[in-house]
Amino acid sequence: MNESSYVDIIFDVPLKQTYSYRKDEKQEASVGKRAMVPFGKREALGYIIAERDNPPEGVENKKIKTIRRVVDKEAVFDEDNIALAKWMASYYLCGPGEALAAMIPQGRRTGSYPSFADDDLPEKRLELSDEQRRALDGIAEMAAARKSGLSSPEMAYLYGITGSGKTEVFLRTAEKLLDAGKTVIYLVPEISLTRQTSELMGRRFGSAAATLHSGMTGSQRLTEWMRIRRGEAGIVVGPRSAVFAPLRNLGLIIIDEEHDGSYKSGNTPRYHARQIAMRRSSSEGALLLMGSATPSAEAWKLMNDGTIRRFYLSQRLSGGKLPEIFPVNLAKTEGCLTRELKDEIRVTSQMGRQTILFLNRRGFGYFYQCRSCGFELTCRHCSVSLTYHKSRNRAVCHYCGYQIKPPEACPECGSLDAGFRGFGTELIEEEVRNSFPDLKIGRVDADTTKKKGSLEQLLGAFKAGELDILLGTQMVAKGLNFPGVRLVGVVFADTGLHLPDFRAAERTFSLIVQVAGRAGRYFPDGKVIVQTLRPSDPAISRACSLDVEGFFAAELLQRSELGFPPYSRLIRFTVRSRSAEKAKRAAARLAVLVKPALPPGAELLGPCECAISLRAGSYRHQILLRGKTMGPLHKSASFLLESYGREKEAGVYVEADVDPMDLL
Repeated sequence: MNESSYVDIIFDVPLKQTYSYRKDEKQEASVGKRAMVPFGKREALGYIIAERDNPPEGVENKKIKTIRRVVDKEAVFDEDNIALAKWMASYYLCGPGEALAAMIPQGRRTGSYPSFADDDLPEKRLELSDEQRRALDGIAEMAAARKSGLSSPEMAYLYGITGSGKTEVFLRTAEKLLDAGKTVIYLVPEISLTRQTSELMGRRFGSAAATLHSGMTGSQRLTEWMRIRRGEAGIVVGPRSAVFAPLRNLGLIIIDEEHDGSYKSGNTPRYHARQIAMRRSSSEGALLLMGSATPSAEAWKLMNDGTIRRFYLSQRLSGGKLPEIFPVNLAKTEGCLTRELKDEIRVTSQMGRQTILFLNRRGFGYFYQCRSCGFELTCRHCSVSLTYHKSRNRAVCHYCGYQIKPPEACPECGSLDAGFRGFGTELIEEEVRNSFPDLKIGRVDADTTKKKGSLEQLLGAFKAGELDILLGTQMVAKGLNFPGVRLVGVVFADTGLHLPDFRAAERTFSLIVQVAGRAGRYFPDGKVIVQTLRPSDPAISRACSLDVEGFFAAELLQRSELGFPPYSRLIRFTVRSRSAEKAKRAAARLAVLVKPALPPGAELLGPCECAISLRAGSYRHQILLRGKTMGPLHKSASFLLESYGREKEAGVYVEADVDPMDLL
């Protein structure tokens, strides 16, 4: 046979094996390309990760199948991508093909993709404050030390109040790295922020900037990916998957709004972009620069320990100052809006200014209850309440999409004293329109932004002053900068506090502080009304006083006493099955298998039902492995998966989640 007549291929499947194939007749197959090959009884897309002269030892030549078709004319990934995929497979307990598939955009190459033009108008450069200048100089010094290979911390954190100019420091740091011949990845948590940041990049860097996000088609993403691979872009902006951007000579990774949960993938591989960024910055000699007004508990602890170097911005720029924040008790309020919030909306309108109303729940009402017999209307496939959407006259499950027409009477006892309670953005919109018929109102949530371009249109109209009130879910809480906003109303601050999860208080605190940061960014009269049934809860009271240090001091003390991250590491195994008995039995079996393999000091929590025990028709149980360090836990987890794999039951699925962000 000719030299390098065979290739090794991996697939987007939960298997660790590598499969060998004979090269195609045209000899186009090579490392870094994708190929269509026979795989079992079907044809599948595979990733070529190695070439070989001879068949694998012990494999008969005649049994090796031939590649059907090579998909790519040029390589779409390289040895660095392969190495990172293998590390991800080991760390996140998945197949290397699953990890590689998460990096590489799916699609076919297209002719071109409209990128940033060189003739874009340059953005007006802002004058730096003394704090910004000190932070920029310190971060640049760290980046230079990393570039020179000197001993230096690999991570920096720009901790600053909302509106303190973190973005400008990020951009100036990126400029310095680009001028030094390095490349930059700039991560943001949401697509809406990707587009906003992309505009900044286009004005600042022109065609040197590229973007990668899920709003693009697979072909568009792949075309942009190849432009980055060829070195035609030096800075890439996008949400979590942009952390895999194939930049050479990487010098800086920026994670804006580092605390945000959207940096964690909800599907296999369940990677966290922060962990991938740490890995890449360490192996490629880059600096990792994170930033937020509300750091994650993990980052806060690492800053206090000195592992991450902290730079602090304490002053608002552009003439604004931190808003006044008032907690208001909802207990005796009829409807969604308290008198205090309504009064401030009217005053704000009379001043010619704008209001943002925030609630982290879409729909009209979020649970159906009979006051006579206590019956609750839940999803047929999930153990969660259905949410009423008045515009569609449907009760909908936000987990699986199941929907029904709302009952006219209680299905259990026939009582008419039954209906939907609580409130979502749809109900708030109705009450606001009834209370303020003369004001122009826009709603931003997953229901109103399904149509392509609708989110940009709504946000653009609000920024232009065409709307008086913008109400919405988390989309309005993150990073958006609206000069005309005086008032922010948090309609119901308690939503997340009811969740049975150790991060519930941290999420609630961060959301309130972040959404409050939208008020008064350009004027010194911003106000925030926080409506709550629990005004004395520490997460809410400390958020209202913007006491970040006090919150984390108390939260970390509690986490330490309870043994939760960042004082421990967790690996979660979720078992799901259409059969409740099978799911329960499999979780119990997992617990039995792993107990002998637990390292000293580690413990097993469970088995037990998940907080949402039924989701999309599958019954769910879980076990948790908890220990001080990840290494020994990994060994136990790998042993468990291998042992269970030899005796797994049909119709049962086990999902591994390393460093889970929630336990629902």
